[in-house]
Amino acid sequence: MRTSEDVFHLAIPAADLDAAQEFYVGALGCKLARRYADRITLDFFGDQVVCHLSDVADDAPELYPRHFGVTFRHREDWERLLRLARTRGLTFFAEPFHRFAGRAEEHETFVLADPSNNLLEFKYYDDPRMMY
Repeated sequence: MRTSEDVFHLAIPAADLDAAQEFYVGALGCKLARRYADRITLDFFGDQVVCHLSDVADDAPELYPRHFGVTFRHREDWERLLRLARTRGLTFFAEPFHRFAGRAEEHETFVLADPSNNLLEFKYYDDPRMMY
C-alpha cells in the first residue's frame, strides 16, 4: 500500500526539453532530479513527472479528458502559485474561475499550458473532504 513516503509518477511528452525545463524548473519552481538526452525527471510538488522528448504534441489541447496538476490543501498555497504564474507570464489555458458554487465540491481552479501543450490544473476546495 502507498505511504506518504511514496510518490506518484506521471510521464508526459515534451517537444523541447530545454523549454520544458525552463517552464517546470525556472517558472514553476519544480526541482530537476535528472536530465538525460531524451528526458528530464522532475520533483513536481512532491510527485515525479518525467518529460520525455517526443514529436507527438497536441496542437489543440482540450482540458478533458487529459490534464494533471495539484489540488492544494491550503488556499494560500493555491493563491501563491497563481501569483507566481501571473508574475512570470505563464500561459493560462483557463484563467482562474470558481466551480460548483453552493455545492460540497465548490472550488477555485486555473489551468496552465506548458510549452508542449500539456495542461496543468491547480485547484483549491473550500471543503478538504472534496479533495478526492
